[in-house]
Amino acid sequence: MTEAKTTRGTIETVLPRALYRVRLDDGEEITASVSAKARQVTVKLLPGDGVMVQISPYDPTRGRIEEKLT
Repeated sequence: MTEAKTTRGTIETVLPRALYRVRLDDGEEITASVSAKARQVTVKLLPGDGVMVQISPYDPTRGRIEEKLT
């Protein structure tokens, strides 16, 4: 089974249905949702915030926001 890649990124846009457009440090842009663990903490994400993103091994244009960076 393939492993998901974790990388840093910055939130560009807040989209409807709890989705975010994230620009990764390597210049790629993906659509990401918030992980269940981060939702439990009630993280407020705004454009410009730094985040750690886990990229799907099956669809490299999708990801999951694991944590907000300070």
